[in-house]
Amino acid sequence: MDRALYIAMSGARQNTLGQASHANNLANASTTGFRSDYSQSRAMGVFGEHFPTRAYAMVESPASDFRQGPLIETGRRMDVSIEHQGWFAVVGPDGQEAYTRAGDLSVDPNGRLLNGQGDQLIGDGGPVVLPPFTQIEVSRAGIITIQPAGEQPVGVAEPVQLKLVNPDPQDLEKGEDGLFRFREAGVGPADFDPNISLVNGFLEGSNVNAVSELTDLIALNRQYEMQVKLMKRVDENTAATTQLLQSQ
Repeated sequence: MDRALYIAMSGARQNTLGQASHANNLANASTTGFRSDYSQSRAMGVFGEHFPTRAYAMVESPASDFRQGPLIETGRRMDVSIEHQGWFAVVGPDGQEAYTRAGDLSVDPNGRLLNGQGDQLIGDGGPVVLPPFTQIEVSRAGIITIQPAGEQPVGVAEPVQLKLVNPDPQDLEKGEDGLFRFREAGVGPADFDPNISLVNGFLEGSNVNAVSELTDLIALNRQYEMQVKLMKRVDENTAATTQLLQSQ
């Protein structure tokens, strides 16, 4: 089989991976606090017990875009966004601490403070669980105060401080669940940062540029079609060569 077929096949596969990355960004263009992923291609040599005479294209996602998304006014008292840099600390699906920018908060029937993705927020005493209440407020410093149900209006429960952190973005990477964690195992959790402030009544939108993502998707699709055409041409040349040899 012609070796050009392997090169075209590798290129088509990498184009497919690139399309998946951009499609994921595009699908999350309206997800609260979403950070888009970069995608790039680079040459990867073929190594083994031979002289490396060929290089294949390889698509990779080296990092995420940490630029802040637009602030969307909702007027809802439990919708908060982080001003400038910083993260909310939440309990990930694996039970470990992770970080997100999603501040669309709500309280489930069990009193757990969750964001719109269903992640439980962490406070100064661990995962936040609130007693029944009639009123709730979230301050710019991330302090939650509630009016417990059944008490007089002057009675206020002990406030809860949300854990707001600001680690170096270069130390973080996004997991398949969309949450950020430290790249290196054994590092963390991040320390509370008292300098982070919240904006009440606003949510941070996704920082995905839908036009750019769609344009990249179209370009990758055209490259994929070109690779498929090359594979067909190689197959046709192979068939013609085989027919020519058989006629000798």
